[in-house]
Amino acid sequence: MKNHNIFKDFTRTELLLLVLSLLTIIAVFCIFDRTNYLALAASLTGVISLIFNAKGNPLGQLLMLIFCVLYGIISLSYAYYGEMITYLGMTAPMAFISLITWLKHPYNGKKSEVQINSIHKKEIFVMFLLAAIVTVVFYFILKAFNTNNIIPSTISVTTSFVAAYLTYRRSPYFALAYALNDIVLIILWTLASIENLSYLSVLCCFSVFLINDLYAFFNWLRMQKRQTADTTAKKVNKL
Repeated sequence: MKNHNIFKDFTRTELLLLVLSLLTIIAVFCIFDRTNYLALAASLTGVISLIFNAKGNPLGQLLMLIFCVLYGIISLSYAYYGEMITYLGMTAPMAFISLITWLKHPYNGKKSEVQINSIHKKEIFVMFLLAAIVTVVFYFILKAFNTNNIIPSTISVTTSFVAAYLTYRRSPYFALAYALNDIVLIILWTLASIENLSYLSVLCCFSVFLINDLYAFFNWLRMQKRQTADTTAKKVNKL
C-alpha cells in the first residue's frame, strides 16, 4: 500500500515551524478571543497553506483558495472592503490560476514540487506598471466604499497584486511580496484590534504568516539553486 502522508517530504524544521505556528494561533485565540471561530479557521487554514507553498506544493494554492473566502468574510465584518475585494476578486482567482499552472509545471514529474521559473526585467516592468494601474483604480473604489484606514488598505492591494502575479509566474519572490503584504496587514489589523480585541486573532495570524513567508522565500531560493544544479548536471551527462 502506498504511503500518502502529505508531510513526508517535510524537514524537522518545517514541521516544527508548522506546529509552533498552529499552537501560537490557537493560544492567542483562547486567551484573547474564544468567540471568532471564523478567524481561527481562516488563520489555521492560511498557515497550513503557507507551509505547502514554501515547499512548492500545489496543495498550498488549493488551501489558499479556502483562506481567501474566509478572510474575505472577516474583512467585510470590519468594513475593510479593500481586503474583501482584493482577496475574493483578485487573490482567490489568481490562486486558482496558480494552482492550475503549478500542476502543469511539476519538477521532474514530481507533483508535490513545482518547477521554479525566472522572470526577466521587461516582465518586471510590466508587472509594476499593472500594479500601479490597479492601485489607482482600487484607491477610488475603496474611497467610494468609505473603507477604513484607506491608505494601508490601498497599499495592501498593491502588494497583494504583485504577490499574486509572482505566484502565478512561479517566482521565488512571490513569498517576499507576500511578506511585505503581511507587514501592511499587521498594521491594518493592529488598528482594528485597538477598537476590538477579538481581531487580535487576525493580527496574530498575519504575524505568523510573516515568519512563514520569509521562510518560504529563502526555501524557494534553495530549491531554485538545487533545480538549476540538477538541470545543469543532466545537460552535462548528455554530452
